Amino acid sequence: MSGAQTMVRTQMAVNDAVFALAQGQDLEDLRRRIETAVDLGGRFVSFIAVGNRQVSILFSPGTKVALSVETVMYDERDDGNLDVPFGGFFDE
Repeated sequence: MSGAQTMVRTQMAVNDAVFALAQGQDLEDLRRRIETAVDLGGRFVSFIAVGNRQVSILFSPGTKVALSVETVMYDERDDGNLDVPFGGFFDE
C-alpha cells in the first residue's frame, strides 16, 4: 500500500463549464442556494473553485447542473482560502 494521501473533490458542471469546488464547502448549502436561485427565476450564486478563486454564476430555470464526487491526490493548497489563491501561470 502506498503512502499517498487523497481527498474528496466535488465537481460541478454548469451547462458546458466544469468547476472543481475547493475543499471545505457545504455542498448541501450550495444545492439549496442553487435551488432557491432557480425558484426565484434566476440569481447569482457564488462558490469557491479549486485555486481558491471565487466564482459567481447566474442560475436560472434553464441552467443544467450536475454534481459529481471523486477521490483525487491530496493538495494542501486547496483549502478554500480566498486570501491565498493558487493555480496561476507562476504557481509551482
